[in-house]
Amino acid sequence: MRKTTSSQSPEKHGGQPGAPAGTRNYVTPAGFRKLKEEALHLLDKERPELVKVIQWAASNGDRSENADYIYGKRRLREIDRRIRFLTKRLDAAVVVDPANREPTDQVFFGATVTVEHGNGEDKTYSIVGIDEADASRNLISWISPLARALLKAREGDTVVLRSPAGEEEIEILAVEYRAIDTAA
Repeated sequence: MRKTTSSQSPEKHGGQPGAPAGTRNYVTPAGFRKLKEEALHLLDKERPELVKVIQWAASNGDRSENADYIYGKRRLREIDRRIRFLTKRLDAAVVVDPANREPTDQVFFGATVTVEHGNGEDKTYSIVGIDEADASRNLISWISPLARALLKAREGDTVVLRSPAGEEEIEILAVEYRAIDTAA
C-alpha cells in the first residue's frame, strides 16, 4: 500500500495551537501527568510566591518606578496566561495509553514505529500528543507531517512523505504499542 501526505500545516483551532479544527487533544498518560504537574506547580508554588513579592513591592510606595512591582505584575500575567492555557489543554485532553492497546500492525496514536528512510537509515519514532513532541528524542506529534504519513499504514507498507525538501519514501519495518516515557 502507498500513502501520500503533504506537509502543509493544518488549520489552527482555538486553544489548541497546531491542532486540526474539530480534533481532540490526544495525550499519553505521562504527557497528561506532565501538564497537570506544571499547572499545579504554577498554581500552588510560583503564583503565591509572586503575589507576596508584588504585595511587598506595592507597599514600598511609588509603583510607577518600582521595578519589582512592574516586573512582578508582568510575570503574574504570564503565569495566569499559562495556567489558562494548561487548564484548557487538560479539559480537552483525551488520554490514550498505548500500553493497554491491543497489538496490531497498523499505526495509530501511541505507536512506536521503526522505519527505514529513503537513504537506508533506520529510525524509531513514537507518535505522541502535541504538547509531548520532542524531535531530539524521536517523539513526534500525531499531527506532524511524518506522523500523518504513517498513521493508518501497516507494517511492511511504504509511505510517501512530501516535504519542502521533496518527496521521500519511508518503509515501515515494525509497529508496537508500549508505554512511552515523555518526561524530559
